[in-house]
Amino acid sequence: MAMNHEEAKTRIEELRKTLWENSRRYYVDNAPTMSDYEYDQLMHELETLEKEFPDLLTPDSPTQKVGSDLETGGAGDNAEPRIQKEFAQYPHHYPMLSLGNTYSISEIEDFVRRAEKELKGVKFTYSCELKFDGTAICLEYRNGRLFRALTRGDGIIGDDVTENVKQISNVPVTLKGTGYPDDFEIRGEILMPYESFDKLNKEREDNEDPPFANPRNAASGSLKLLDPKEVGRRGLWCTLYHIPSQSVSFPTHDDALKAAASWGLPVSDKRKIVSSIEEIEEYIHYWDKERKFLPYATDGIVIKINELAYQTALGATAKSPRWAVAFKFQAEEATTKLVSIDYQVGRTGAITPVANMEPVQLAGTVVKRATLNNNDFVRDMDIRIGDYVKVIKGGEIIPKIIAVDLERRPKDAKRPEFPTVCPDCGTTLVREEDEAKWFCPNTDGCPTQIKGKLVHFLSRKAMNVLAGEATIDQLYKLGFVRTPADFYSLTKGQLLMLDGWKERSAQRFLDSLNASRQVTFDHVLFALGIRFVGETTAKELAVHFGNIDALAVASKEMLLEVQDIGETIAESVYEYFRDSRHLRDIERLKTAGLRFSMEAKKTSSNALEGKTIVISGNFSISRDEMKRLIEDNGGKNSSSVSGKTSYLLAGSKPGPEKMKKAAELGIKVISEEELMNMLPGTAETKSLSSEEEPTLF
Repeated sequence: MAMNHEEAKTRIEELRKTLWENSRRYYVDNAPTMSDYEYDQLMHELETLEKEFPDLLTPDSPTQKVGSDLETGGAGDNAEPRIQKEFAQYPHHYPMLSLGNTYSISEIEDFVRRAEKELKGVKFTYSCELKFDGTAICLEYRNGRLFRALTRGDGIIGDDVTENVKQISNVPVTLKGTGYPDDFEIRGEILMPYESFDKLNKEREDNEDPPFANPRNAASGSLKLLDPKEVGRRGLWCTLYHIPSQSVSFPTHDDALKAAASWGLPVSDKRKIVSSIEEIEEYIHYWDKERKFLPYATDGIVIKINELAYQTALGATAKSPRWAVAFKFQAEEATTKLVSIDYQVGRTGAITPVANMEPVQLAGTVVKRATLNNNDFVRDMDIRIGDYVKVIKGGEIIPKIIAVDLERRPKDAKRPEFPTVCPDCGTTLVREEDEAKWFCPNTDGCPTQIKGKLVHFLSRKAMNVLAGEATIDQLYKLGFVRTPADFYSLTKGQLLMLDGWKERSAQRFLDSLNASRQVTFDHVLFALGIRFVGETTAKELAVHFGNIDALAVASKEMLLEVQDIGETIAESVYEYFRDSRHLRDIERLKTAGLRFSMEAKKTSSNALEGKTIVISGNFSISRDEMKRLIEDNGGKNSSSVSGKTSYLLAGSKPGPEKMKKAAELGIKVISEEELMNMLPGTAETKSLSSEEEPTLF
């Protein structure tokens, strides 16, 4: 049934929120929770609605913007350890657009017809290439040497990962041969071959770190490590597939890549130049089968107009080139037997059914388990123990059961019984209104929840102590640890009782535990594991209240005064500090020497004291330096415009959504020059050092 205008507006807002959230998880966190296919279907639905209701199309829609890998918030479960430091950011000479994509051959035929119509019958060819499933990279060479390597970023600005890329074995620092331009860009993908991926995940499991979900996540996470030597150990691989036509003077895309290969650059050798839709379809069908034998992940085929002059003539939209399209393969599927179902208790008490299956090869890895989401999912699909089930790993994320092969259902297949009590502690399960999941309410007495919170407390994003689930499990079973404070009472003698632990491993743990006493208050607060309090929220609370004592006595109304804190978070924080067990443990952690107050930050001046500033756009100095400048003069940075914002600092190309929000709320918009005029003695910040590159070309 067709939507009316109000229904369309509501659905468009839902789609945009979902797509931006999953874009962040994919590009920044490297921990996607939605398959490529699901994401693309939602994007197509949004595109269709925006065409039907053009007045609802806005410049900030995901259909109009490239997904961004620039750091804007917390990270997912598979995120790599990071220091509180960001990469320098620089603009691309030419925007790094994303490709329009389809799962339909008929839409590839439409692409061919449009190209022929636009180019008015002139003869041209197509370059068919593999679509590599890695993370995008842009390399700039000056005078034959690698000058800079940038991630895609938001398509306009990228993170400078030059030192890391230099550690990738097949990326030449110096070009060979002759004929290369004095200054040119070449773009491609950083991949992690299956062999390197398996080795890395084995190491992570041995170190009790969570394994990466797929090679794409592993490649992206590895590229953003702050230690180039560690990047060099990861076995990354680079393949290059595009030189912007403005950079070179070759007649065709294929000629440009052949020249790049002669200069020693790692250009893909799997491309093929064709001249008809029949040849394009033949190439697609061939690689849909043969890709399974490649040593790295691919998820489709890219078709490009080969002649560079015609690429220029066809141009691009704000988001995608009109001279290229991607055909994406359907998610790889396998059928296997469901042997049993486990019911796992999460850190928050959520009960999740997990299917145990006979091992099957899928998308480059062996799959043995798949999440079943919740009891409604199992019931609606009528999944039974003993069934043969169809499993996909769309976008090579978490395996997912999509169907039951009813024709192969054995007569003795049994309907699973969802537990009514916690499988760990026996507490009666509860299900809140409008919740799909059942929960164990015994938050401080359920062993699995306790161990989950202990693992979280020591995790790298929290206290950063060298320990994982296996260590916590042993410490719990021996009765040594029940609350976070218990860690700081452990002795070397107790640690030596753990299986496989010797003097060195015990001392490493104790040294790591001792170092955690220097962790800042916001990370300690995050480590406590208060429900709904993530890294960003913990920092907001820590900065606002200054210390744990002020936070502990805060009313719900006081908590709601904190930026970005809503009713749900305020209720959770308030209730946490009403529990005497939590207060006792915090007192013990204080005695152990943990930091429960924010250190006074040294400032250059108080010129911006009490001012909350949101920055948007590009400036004469990097965004990181601009944020530091604001903090050094007593101001506070915020990521979103709200009623508590004092100024929106707008550089060139500010975000339209932030500008719109500022106008709606009557927030004053100031320029970089106006900000500088507010500060004492900042003339030196207005010009760049001789070693810096300007952020705009």
